[in-house]
Amino acid sequence: MTRLTFLGTGTSQGVPIIGCQCAVCKSADSKDKRFRSSALVEMDGLTILVDAGPDFRSQMLAHDVRHLDAILLTHNHKDHTGGLDDVRSFNYIDRKAAEIYCEERVLETLRNDYAYAFAEHKYPGAPEWHVHLIDERPFRVDSLRGTGELEWVHDIGYFYRQADGSLKPSDNAVVEASHDDANVIPIRGLHGQMPVLGFRFGNIAYITDMSTLPERELEKLRGLEHVTLNTVSYHPHHSHFSLEEALALAGRIGARHTWLTHLSHAFPTHEQFCAQLKELCAEKGISSDVQPAWDGLTITA
Repeated sequence: MTRLTFLGTGTSQGVPIIGCQCAVCKSADSKDKRFRSSALVEMDGLTILVDAGPDFRSQMLAHDVRHLDAILLTHNHKDHTGGLDDVRSFNYIDRKAAEIYCEERVLETLRNDYAYAFAEHKYPGAPEWHVHLIDERPFRVDSLRGTGELEWVHDIGYFYRQADGSLKPSDNAVVEASHDDANVIPIRGLHGQMPVLGFRFGNIAYITDMSTLPERELEKLRGLEHVTLNTVSYHPHHSHFSLEEALALAGRIGARHTWLTHLSHAFPTHEQFCAQLKELCAEKGISSDVQPAWDGLTITA
């Protein structure tokens, strides 16, 4: 069984937006409070995070997450990578480097944004990562791997304790992900002009921050129980599906359930939006059960 929990379902500013006085941002309904988009996937005995945005710390605490086997990054925008410094807590608890799966272009952004994590002589306490390079090929997420347990040396930083008792400096290794016995299927799309990835885990697919899904990728989405699609507005958007585009795509994919995420305050309150979507799907003959996701929602397949 695969389980996916929505840790955040909001757009890049979250909901409520700072300073906004609209009905959605002022709503008392907890389902209208949205962290930046992220999801926690549990499958094959693994706990996998998809995207670690600025709300990463709050999301981990809110859901009492005590261990991560892997972090998958859909792309390199800050609302999806801005919380990666906080993996330091898992470094300390697990005594392992965090296993991050991303494309080469995302790695290059991480090297710029988190240069201190890749420095030859790192600042004590800098996050410890292993980066697995992925592309459009299915790949395997394995349980935490590495060169031994991390050991903290006061005021110096992390080292790996070796079998002979010696200490080896950590290196933030970059390796190619394994494609043997794959358990994750990448879904290629475009976020405006930027190539991004969604992911299929068993019969659940998670797609966010896309405005174009190539025809060839639809075959990867057949037979789904659940699919997650992003939308930020009723109107066409340069880098996200409009609501009309998301609904049309939901009809083509044909999953039993479609969950909308990366939602902005342009849509009405959760309760009103649910009623509106029910009417729209009936008018358009969409058989998929389309609903707005909310923070804390868990789906299984």
